[in-house]
Amino acid sequence: MKIVRDDLRKAAAAGLVSSEQADALWRFLEQLSADEGRARFGAEQLLWYAGALLIMGAMGLFTTLGFSSWGYGFLLTTALAYGVLLGGAGHVLWNRPGLRPAGGVLLASAVAMTPLAVFAVQSMLGWWGKGDPGSYNGFYVWIKGGWVFMEVTTIVVGSAVLWRYRFSFMLLPVAMMLWFLSMDLAPWVMGSKALTFETRQSVSIWFGLATMAAAWLVDVRSRSDLSFWLHLAGLMAFWGGLTSSHSDSELAKLVYCLINVVLVGGGLFLDRRAYVVFGGMGIVLYLGHLAEKVFKDSILFPFALSGLGIAIIVGGLALRRHRAALDSWVTRVMPAPLAALRPLRLRRPAG
Repeated sequence: MKIVRDDLRKAAAAGLVSSEQADALWRFLEQLSADEGRARFGAEQLLWYAGALLIMGAMGLFTTLGFSSWGYGFLLTTALAYGVLLGGAGHVLWNRPGLRPAGGVLLASAVAMTPLAVFAVQSMLGWWGKGDPGSYNGFYVWIKGGWVFMEVTTIVVGSAVLWRYRFSFMLLPVAMMLWFLSMDLAPWVMGSKALTFETRQSVSIWFGLATMAAAWLVDVRSRSDLSFWLHLAGLMAFWGGLTSSHSDSELAKLVYCLINVVLVGGGLFLDRRAYVVFGGMGIVLYLGHLAEKVFKDSILFPFALSGLGIAIIVGGLALRRHRAALDSWVTRVMPAPLAALRPLRLRRPAG
């Protein structure tokens, strides 16, 4: 439901609220809309996030050996210049009404310059130990213990900026560095020099679970939507590691499907669409396996699946129509210990 200022004026004219109350309520709603967690995700915000991701990619994954050939001093100067300019512009926009999301993505882009600056410093001082690190973009591809200092520094810088500017997108570079760090530390923890593909899968699954748990704790304690990107990063690591795992056991594949069903249920419980999307993709993959391997000769299987799909769509339409009443009913009947596990923003104020 969308509310414009004229709606409040009409409510005041009808005697439902006073003019002063209508003005105060409008100012309150404007403040809420300035909050990144409540702001409408329109075309302009999509462009802001896309631009930030492009900056991060350009100065990270696509920084080639040709860029490094200018010298590590040039790399350091570039990283610092980008960091200062992006951070300064982000700070200015952060304090402008309605432009806080634009400022936040610029600040996050500034944080993403940290590993490039640390890479240049390590290279200039010869702090790599054995082996040539090669191009900086290898940081986003290869697993090496030498990257740890870059990862830790970025996590510290990102956490400090997040403490000053409460913006959820800031958690994306931090979560990425935490994932990289888990991969780089895994051989040392496991006492092995090589990190096999199976080990990477296991590390991703457990890291994803830990990240999702951390995001859930943030939700339980905060009314603002600060943990969106933390949820997304955890889901990508967990679901990606789980889906890439291979087993010939039908029981293991069924368990995979059930885990994705739990993700869908968790998404409804936490009001997180990302869980529903990833869980839905996992369920579709399992159903595709059934159609290809188990029921490939059954003529009834596609009809049963299509019927299930239609039922899900009808259920979604009914949910959209009665969502408010259903949410109210669930809030009333849900046991207090279970309700305490939902995000704080979904709970009714006391009294």
